Amino acid sequence: MTTSVLGLDIGGANLKAAHVGGAARSIAFPLWKHPDRLATALADLCATMPAYDCLAITMTGELCDCYESRREGVLAILQNVRSVARTLPVRVWSSAGAFLDLDAARADPLAVAAVNWLALAHAVARQFPDDRILLIDTGSTTTDIAYLDQGVPQPHAVTDLERLTTGELVYTGIRRTPICAVLGMKVAAEFFATMLDAYVVQGLLPENPDDRDSADGRPMTRGAARARLARLRCADAETFSEEQALLLAGRAIETQRSVVAQACHRVLTGRPDVQRVIVSGSGSILGRLVAERLSKPVALLADRWGPALSVCACAYAVALLATIRA
Repeated sequence: MTTSVLGLDIGGANLKAAHVGGAARSIAFPLWKHPDRLATALADLCATMPAYDCLAITMTGELCDCYESRREGVLAILQNVRSVARTLPVRVWSSAGAFLDLDAARADPLAVAAVNWLALAHAVARQFPDDRILLIDTGSTTTDIAYLDQGVPQPHAVTDLERLTTGELVYTGIRRTPICAVLGMKVAAEFFATMLDAYVVQGLLPENPDDRDSADGRPMTRGAARARLARLRCADAETFSEEQALLLAGRAIETQRSVVAQACHRVLTGRPDVQRVIVSGSGSILGRLVAERLSKPVALLADRWGPALSVCACAYAVALLATIRA
């Protein structure tokens, strides 16, 4: 049994690493801009983690439009992982709920595409073997919803194409989702502001003056976020009041919450009721708001695993699973 596993979750916008011992780190990496730099970024990330003797990986970055197809994306990511792993064993999580080695993953690339949510579902289900749980994991871009029935994940679908139709995948997150995608033609159809601006303006998430990964490259402060929201109304900070900004931010958050809550209802329909909702991810605030709407007790994965591991939950999940599965 392998004991020193490093889990990697290779996304299109972020790279996440989590060691089975509990260390975790997430870094921004726009894969669609720099596919040629992936191996270097992965090597640098792995070098910051504790020693390991095995890599367990999962991915969603294959959907990036720098690749002509998901198949090409998976194969490119696997090749980059191989160069980083060198002689160490690599286990790749698959849609069968099991690991493949690199050669088997290369032979069936679509089987390992976009199944990080399934790894998390299995890992969380193992920790709550007697409960029925609704798991909501929200990141910068997407929200994954999984029904866990007494230790066993019970997804309606496995591929992202199918999961979009079942409600188990909602393509909305906290950091990268443009507000115009949430509010539609009620605002300017431009990348002027993201949902993170709405949460910061409302005081639901903290300011971070050092964070300039915003729509306009200015800091993630309430003042700058308010100015970004103003542009959605074809205005600016001078002509768009704080009250107007709060109203617009609140409408965006409520719309996003409503969409995810409706998806949860679809996932739950026809199934035994859940005892609790577990939320995780860098955007766990959304899961908490949805749980309130569902009138269900909510548990934060961050309270069980710690905040850093909750953000890197899928990476930690494959690390945990690799210690007990071949």
